[in-house]
Amino acid sequence: MNIVLFEPEIPGNTGNIARLCACTGCSLHLIRPLGFSVDDKALKRAGLDYWHLLDIYYYDSIQEVLEKFKDHKKFFLTTHGHKSYTDVEYDMDSVLFFGKETAGLPDFVHTDYEEGCVRIPMLNDVRSLNLSNAVAVVAYEALRQQKDFAGLKV
Repeated sequence: MNIVLFEPEIPGNTGNIARLCACTGCSLHLIRPLGFSVDDKALKRAGLDYWHLLDIYYYDSIQEVLEKFKDHKKFFLTTHGHKSYTDVEYDMDSVLFFGKETAGLPDFVHTDYEEGCVRIPMLNDVRSLNLSNAVAVVAYEALRQQKDFAGLKV
């Protein structure tokens, strides 16, 4: 499974997500610009000593990632989605896109990839979940669908 972060801004969130990827076997894809240095202490601290277990890739644009994964199922987590993240079927090659903390995903995603836009249910008067929490919620649902966490110690 592939986790894509579009221009992440907070090193602690990215570090937590990196640790989640290391623990689950998901690959992490980061789209620049990043809001921090990859040498950031908060990033390293949040990821603990799991960095050597991680498959991490860097890109200069979202188009680069879309092209790389053109034949994969793609899901875009956004408050603009019209269906729940639990109402779609993930496979082990799915690509899960998450937007930057302050602005989400680029606007074109909501129109060009509308069918792949999904949301995490929450109250109407709140903006969004913390990025690392959102990634964990969706990643574990996607992994659960793979023969009840295939390949993971249950």
